Amino acid sequence: METVSLSRSFEGDVDTVREAMLDLEPFMEAAGFSEVDVDGEDMTIRNHVGLLTIELDLRCVETDAVLAYEQVDGIFETMTTRYTLEAGEGTVTVTATTDFSLDVGVVGPILDGTIISRQRRKELTGQFDYLEDVAAGTVPAE
Repeated sequence: METVSLSRSFEGDVDTVREAMLDLEPFMEAAGFSEVDVDGEDMTIRNHVGLLTIELDLRCVETDAVLAYEQVDGIFETMTTRYTLEAGEGTVTVTATTDFSLDVGVVGPILDGTIISRQRRKELTGQFDYLEDVAAGTVPAE
């Protein structure tokens, strides 16, 4: 099992950030995925990486996190992502953690944990940028 975890603190209201995270379509689009389809608690994301298109079917799950989802179908043996929020005095700290195991039979030699980890950090950074902009009022939450 491999883990990618990032945190960022910024000025803002925790409720505004929470609402932006739970508005799944724009929040997932902020990660830079090529396509995002949301149907209630289910999501399908597609990402074009060079000549390869990666598609994941995800489902939101109940945890103590503000938002958590797991892969239902895709390239991973298992994949779960959790987002937590911590409120400070006028600040919000967002932490995102993705745990994953690659299904070697599906991805073979094309992808490895290092490439996946690097890509996931880029996606989470995009989501954090979006949340920071929403909290600052420069991008309205949809």
